[in-house]
Amino acid sequence: TRQPIWRFFSGRPVERHIFLEVCSVLELNWREIAANPPAEFSEPGERTQIPVLDIDALVQQVRSQLSDKIEDQCGILQLLDISRPVSIDDIYIDVNILEEIKSLQWLEIADLQNLAPEEFDRFGLGEVDQKQIPGMHAVETYSKLRVLGKPGVGKTTFLQHLAIECQRGAFAANQVPIFITLKNFAEESRVSGEFSLLNYIRSCFLTSGISEESVIETLLGAGRVLLLLDGMDEVLNQQSNAVLKEIRSFSDKYHKNRFVATCRTAAQKLRLRGFTDVEIAPFTQQQIRAFAQKWFVAFTKTNTQAGVAQSVQFIQKLDLPENWQFRQLVVTPLFLHLACWVFHGQEKFPTKRTEFYKQGLDLLLGKWDEARGIERDDVYRGFLLPQKLKLFSQIAAATFEQGQYFFEQRVIEQYIGEYIQNLTNMPMDPEELQLESEAALKAIEAQHGLLAERARGVFSFSYLAFQEYLTARKIVASHNLQALEQALAGLISHISDPHWREIFLLTAAMLRSADGLVQLMKQHIDALVAQDPYLQEFLTWASQKSKDTPSQPKVATVRAFYVALARTPHMASHFTLASTLDQGMFLDATLDNLLLECAIDQSQDFAHAHACGDALSNILGIVLDAGLYKSLQQLREQLPNPNQNQEKFQIWWVAHSSAWVEQLKTTIINYRNINHQWQFSAEQQQVLQRYYDANQLLLDCLNSNCEVTAAIRQEIEATLLLPTKELEDREWQ
Repeated sequence: TRQPIWRFFSGRPVERHIFLEVCSVLELNWREIAANPPAEFSEPGERTQIPVLDIDALVQQVRSQLSDKIEDQCGILQLLDISRPVSIDDIYIDVNILEEIKSLQWLEIADLQNLAPEEFDRFGLGEVDQKQIPGMHAVETYSKLRVLGKPGVGKTTFLQHLAIECQRGAFAANQVPIFITLKNFAEESRVSGEFSLLNYIRSCFLTSGISEESVIETLLGAGRVLLLLDGMDEVLNQQSNAVLKEIRSFSDKYHKNRFVATCRTAAQKLRLRGFTDVEIAPFTQQQIRAFAQKWFVAFTKTNTQAGVAQSVQFIQKLDLPENWQFRQLVVTPLFLHLACWVFHGQEKFPTKRTEFYKQGLDLLLGKWDEARGIERDDVYRGFLLPQKLKLFSQIAAATFEQGQYFFEQRVIEQYIGEYIQNLTNMPMDPEELQLESEAALKAIEAQHGLLAERARGVFSFSYLAFQEYLTARKIVASHNLQALEQALAGLISHISDPHWREIFLLTAAMLRSADGLVQLMKQHIDALVAQDPYLQEFLTWASQKSKDTPSQPKVATVRAFYVALARTPHMASHFTLASTLDQGMFLDATLDNLLLECAIDQSQDFAHAHACGDALSNILGIVLDAGLYKSLQQLREQLPNPNQNQEKFQIWWVAHSSAWVEQLKTTIINYRNINHQWQFSAEQQQVLQRYYDANQLLLDCLNSNCEVTAAIRQEIEATLLLPTKELEDREWQ
């Protein structure tokens, strides 16, 4: 084919039998061309007489002769978008194996729908309670093993690692490793018209100078071969039956040997009798850390120390709460490599996750196969990439709108059937449409890994991040302005639903202009509390407090602080909006905490009483207002000195603490206008929580690098948390 000829003439490595054939056709002496030609390597057609040896010596001799071939086949990896090959030793991480295939179990959808988003991506991928075993252990346990896994989980690399370890004697030291890419075997067998693994292995041996045909028979008969068959799913449909038949026949005839095959989980229906199916588990946190360190050491151009330092930085950023979506994706080597590559260039994760998701989808929908030269059967009507994206976006949006992370096979086939019907614009026979929808679903699952069968007849998107991204894409890709307005209005109706938070952020990031979206969000948020007079009074108080703090550059920040301060109990998350505190706000926070400390049930205890006195003394050190200082000083002087007579202090506190705390409360209200006992009903508490969370979401959208004009951004920030009357006054002005 074109590729090895090009490699030959550009001086790159090619397999020996191709090298010799090209030299023969061109009437060249291969020894004059080859760099450091081996003296013992026989000419084409020569028969090397192998003396009668004991089987162990034969194994060592053959492994020695195959060494170059195995190192060339399996010793280096060509990583996606990386211009140079990397040694497998520099990047490989030992994988774990799941002995139970989750997609084969029977489960009801009701058992799955209540999973939290953080649990969703782990389901069916080796939850913490599911036993995992090292990959090597599985190969040692089962003489015929088929390793399943989603795209990019490292199936091929695992097989290459087995070959290298066997060749070096670190694993299966009494066997000869033979690595076969089934796609290549199928193509060559189609040309020759004969599907024979034995003849294919003979030709591989011939290129390594082993021309005695009895050698392979001797090794196979003695059970001294580790046969590694890579990529059952990569064989085209018209050849798969012949390939499977040959593997079954060969493994039955030479059953004493060790067989390991790989296949995508979705193509597991290509059964192999006598083989045990296992599945590659997602990376654990420890494996992610180990892979990242190896990756950055391998690709950091300065030195090993710098690579290790960058890997530490990568893990620290990955562990941040705001990057949990990345953590869900990088449990496979393919996406972890992509994340390392992105981080390596920018030393941070992209603020717009949409670009990362787009690259991930491109990989699943073709780029990953294309990079490895793999052709797939084009089952579903020859859809182009935009048509595939449109189909997946429709499925994602329809299921997400209904709150479905998991859906039955018949439901997904209906969506596919409707899309095919609309695309063709021609009526189709219902039975034909059903068959085509079923075939399309199988192809989507097997070829792309974007949809995954989680249990029998129960599907989901393989990653929640892709379902969310495609849902947002469906909104943004509306075909005209009116459709976009309707789509955005539909999105706004979910503003109080935490499951839709990521959809808002992704939509804002993908829109050419997010002005319309953030304005709609602001209107909807203000309407949440507009009809409740008591909540309006509360917001008016918060607004008044913000005006009392003239040093603060953004008064909305001050309003946010006081909205959070008035809520009980105090939680750090309530103060997120108020990111910057001035001295007055800090004083209010400490006074509010003092009142809470004094009011607790155990306040009769001496230690608590003593703590209140100490806290008041500390507060006096930051009070600037003379009137407030004098009032607090008088209250402090009423307390007996606990260091002189503890018993006297305790007696005083029991008798006078209630009145003293009331005086303290009145003083704080008079001077600082805080600690009003707002009596919110349970319903008002819920409305206030939704209002606060929605405002936080609005700010997160504004801060997500979305395209919003400066004037609209300033107006939204200036009017956050304002009562309706002040909003109306601003409009008149």
